[in-house]
Amino acid sequence: MNRWKPFAALGLLFALTSLVVVRGVVPALSSIETDFPNYFTAARIVVKGGPVERLYDDSWFQAQTRQEMPGAPAKGKFGPFPPPTALLMVPLTPLEPLTALRVTVVAGILCLLCAIVLLARSVPLSIVDSAIVVLLAGYGLCADLRFGQPYIEVSTACILGYYAWRKEKPWLAGICLGLFVPVKYFPVILLACFAAFRQWRVVLGGIASATAVTLAGIAVLGWKVHAVFLASILGSHLTGHLGFQDPFAVSFQSFDSLFRRLFVFDAAANPHPWLALAAAQMPAVVITKVALATLALATVFRVARGGPARPDSTDALAGSLGLSGIFVLLVAPATASYHFLLLWLPVGLLLNIAVRRGAILHAGLLLACYALISFFPYGHLSGFAGQGGLTVLAYARLWLVAGLFFTACHLLWKPARPLTVAIGSRAA
Repeated sequence: MNRWKPFAALGLLFALTSLVVVRGVVPALSSIETDFPNYFTAARIVVKGGPVERLYDDSWFQAQTRQEMPGAPAKGKFGPFPPPTALLMVPLTPLEPLTALRVTVVAGILCLLCAIVLLARSVPLSIVDSAIVVLLAGYGLCADLRFGQPYIEVSTACILGYYAWRKEKPWLAGICLGLFVPVKYFPVILLACFAAFRQWRVVLGGIASATAVTLAGIAVLGWKVHAVFLASILGSHLTGHLGFQDPFAVSFQSFDSLFRRLFVFDAAANPHPWLALAAAQMPAVVITKVALATLALATVFRVARGGPARPDSTDALAGSLGLSGIFVLLVAPATASYHFLLLWLPVGLLLNIAVRRGAILHAGLLLACYALISFFPYGHLSGFAGQGGLTVLAYARLWLVAGLFFTACHLLWKPARPLTVAIGSRAA
């Protein structure tokens, strides 16, 4: 049987690559869909010296989107993006919109290849195993490419940061991890883990690069748009209220949306809650997230006990990074398929720990949950939304992320056995 495993892995790799090319790359090279117009229009407004303080005026921004990109999706909006997001595509603004999207696709593919190589060297994994882990993001990866999202680049920067730390370059590690913090918040939790392990040069490097990007945003965009973001946008984003979007949307796959569905009556959007008790919605969200945060913190402190001087401190930090990355996506107020590209590093680290410790069941559960997040046929369960208590069945992705989280917790609470070999052909 073992002699067939390389061929099975190569077959899976070919299938996943074909999916990304057919469902991600090819559509992005031929047409513009949602999301990309928001990034590109904001950059055009900046370059033209437009009133950037109106970026969060949805009606005005939508009109600008139609002007800059005729035929773009009808509902353009800049929120809930932080202001520095408007700078992401400034270098591409001289290009026609479709050409600019094609450039982002090429950049995404290059970063994707870098992520595969870096993950293989960081965890470590074989190149084939690393590519499979990355490409198992599947439809999320396709969506990132089609929509011109930057999550491939963000996830690659996180892997590069961890790789730099492994190579004893803490300042570079911090710079990589902090670079996207003012645009996408995810790397903050990774920096917090490094702080828990007293890796202060990594943390300071992250603070320095995040501060530099923030100051560049203020210098180019001005303070007023940042004040609007802090006063009116950030709080709504963190509670799952995203402007044009329905706060009851099952597509958010979050505890915020779930408990809103279960407890808040709305004649149009949610006429059949499980229990029409709106006052219970927020306490349920807070209690759930606090409980999960408590478990995550307890697990991180357990594996960190004894500090960096422990012989297995690298393994402990890797486990903490993996668990914390999953935790952030589990408690996020809203997620989309492309957000789970951020799991490349966390899942790779945890899979390696599980295999090296001989915890094959944990490795299988981690890999199964991770793969199903992208490939589960959610449409078959969407009909349960708004059907009282049965609504919980419509939140399959949320439960899969929860499965990842609890599997990671159980793995890290298990007494560590002597390490064996890493995943793939590389030695531990």
